[in-house]
Amino acid sequence: MKPRTRHVRGFTLVELLLYIALTTIMVGTTSVFLFLTLQVRIKNQIINEVEQQGQQAMQRITQVVRNAVTLTSPSIGASGSSVTLTVTPPGNSSTVFDLSAGVLRIAEGAGSPVALTNARVTASALTFTNTSRSAASEDLRVQFTLTSVNSSGRNEYDFTKTFTTTAHVRP
Repeated sequence: MKPRTRHVRGFTLVELLLYIALTTIMVGTTSVFLFLTLQVRIKNQIINEVEQQGQQAMQRITQVVRNAVTLTSPSIGASGSSVTLTVTPPGNSSTVFDLSAGVLRIAEGAGSPVALTNARVTASALTFTNTSRSAASEDLRVQFTLTSVNSSGRNEYDFTKTFTTTAHVRP
């Protein structure tokens, strides 16, 4: 009669340690990948927010400048932090763009100022430069900077962009 061999079922200690190490590496790699993907997604959202706010504000400013009758201030060759335009209809006799507490604003006629940017961005360095060569051909250079509001202090929430354009008054 042959002696019975005993079959041991299960894993050896070396096999178990190897499986644990491989699983740890795979979970760690996946976690890092997901973390980096989330950071890139957040950064892209912040960039899109700043760019969208800037483009909308710039479009509104240039539209009003192009439809204005005349550029009241700043004077030819001068720069300022606000601009005053004479527009039609007469009820909105003047339109003023300015910066107040980090918000780009527009005030039409006797109405109160309306924000052109929201609380997720802060506007700064608003400059209007009258680049006209004469009163007959009025050109206005507009420049401002938008920065995302970063209350958490995390790097992926930091983004700043400067917007610049020139618009021609077409009376």
